Amino acid sequence: MKFKHVVYALIILVVGFLVYRRISASAGNATAGGQGAGMQTMSVNAYVVKPGSISDKIIITGSIQANEEVNIRPEAAGIITGIHFQEGKPVSKGALLLKINDSELQAQLSKALTMQKLAAEKEYRQRQLLEKGGVSKQDYDAILAELNSLKAETRLIEAQIEQTEIRAPFSGKIGLREVSLGDYVDPSTVITSLVDNNPAKIVFSAPEQYANNIPDNATINFTVKGIDKKFTANVYARGANINVGTRTLELKAMVPNDDNLLIPGSFAEVELVLTQTNNALLVPTESIIPVMNGQKAYVTRNGKAEEVMVETGIRNDSMVHITSGLKAGDTIITTGIMTLTPGVPVQLKTIQ
Repeated sequence: MKFKHVVYALIILVVGFLVYRRISASAGNATAGGQGAGMQTMSVNAYVVKPGSISDKIIITGSIQANEEVNIRPEAAGIITGIHFQEGKPVSKGALLLKINDSELQAQLSKALTMQKLAAEKEYRQRQLLEKGGVSKQDYDAILAELNSLKAETRLIEAQIEQTEIRAPFSGKIGLREVSLGDYVDPSTVITSLVDNNPAKIVFSAPEQYANNIPDNATINFTVKGIDKKFTANVYARGANINVGTRTLELKAMVPNDDNLLIPGSFAEVELVLTQTNNALLVPTESIIPVMNGQKAYVTRNGKAEEVMVETGIRNDSMVHITSGLKAGDTIITTGIMTLTPGVPVQLKTIQ
């Protein structure tokens, strides 16, 4: 019985020894592997810090507006006797667009001219007599006043006839026709529209917190849906006050539109540059790591990763301005930064 107990004890000791050896070996391998991984060289991409230009900008919406736009209406009432424009076609300033019946006015003008002629002849005879003392100055002044009155009446009728001719107030493109030949129109009737679209204007509103940061003659870039092109315009006017309903400041910019790509009323996405910083140290945005007490980055020095704390300024979609912590010529690591630790050997695959 004692012999059996001794055998069992020996078996337990042997098994325990083997288990101990296995655990010790596994722990040793794990330790060795961890130390090897920590010192393993990492392949990373890097960027050489260098000065450049960066803009502080905001993206807002706007709309295209014509340089000049007007609804054409008649000054006089009457029947349309002539339409002298084609829809959608360009016209020049002063071109005749529409004619209203002026037959009655023409008759009045003919009568007024006849009476004016008679009065002028009478005035001439009275002036000759006045010079010879044949009439008094009072009688002559009455004849002269009558002549001047008839001249004024003639000018009035001529002005009324001019109002029956509707002409283009400026050069531009005619819109769609709203009337037909023979229609009766009055000053409330819209005949058509006229648009001058070159240059074009873009109207947009900036949030009030940026109102004092927008420089005079600021340059904006904008795009319009359906047009694969970026346009550039200059701000030429700003509103006098902040809109209390939207808390925004309205601005207008001017842009050349020689090819007539920009159509009034179109939606635009506006990029407004608030400030431009030149000679700024720039690095890719993905190279900066937010931490509890600020921001950090990794640079490579002597073939190893080194952690540096940095401070940043304005940024755009791809780059960020470094205000402290780096200098021109530093090589900052841009990939694998979340798994880096200080002192890890690094191999640079690509350098920008």
